[in-house]
Amino acid sequence: MNADKKEKRQLPRFRVGMRNLKTAIAAALCALVYYFLDRSPAFACIGAIFGMGSDYANSRLHGGNRFFGTLVGGLIGMGLFAIYANLFPDGSNRWFLIPLTFIGVIILIILCQYIWVGGVQPGGVVLCIILFNTPMDSYISYALNRIFDTGVGVVAAMLVNSMLPGGFTFSFMQKIYNRLGIKEPSDPRETE
Repeated sequence: MNADKKEKRQLPRFRVGMRNLKTAIAAALCALVYYFLDRSPAFACIGAIFGMGSDYANSRLHGGNRFFGTLVGGLIGMGLFAIYANLFPDGSNRWFLIPLTFIGVIILIILCQYIWVGGVQPGGVVLCIILFNTPMDSYISYALNRIFDTGVGVVAAMLVNSMLPGGFTFSFMQKIYNRLGIKEPSDPRETE
């Protein structure tokens, strides 16, 4: 083959877009707030990252999935773990958590069909963490803290997304410009 005819393999061009920046800002904002609260920002940052969408409507969808899934999964997990803790206060017979997991996932799916369809996956994560990875004496506070932290992260994502380009504020301003007949220049050189 002729060397000129060989296609050169090009590396993909990496770039950081507005959604990437908004996601990083929302996560960093959560970390900053939690730093002053002397509390771990992990789940708030996760909520912010999962809650960020390409625009405000997508942020509501993704954030809703994360928040309502965590809420439903956390509440189911608390209820099922309470049953386990009452039957086995010493934490023995962990095998009993297997049928509780089955029951919990079924309940989660049914409730999410009525509350928020996209909440099954994040709800399942919280449900399993509560059932299999939470100490006997702190499952209630753990679940409530995860619900709260996730809510903080989702709110941070929605606020950041609404205030930066592509969000509610910018689309709202675009509608005002259109109604007033103000044309936004598409090329920065048009303003010179």
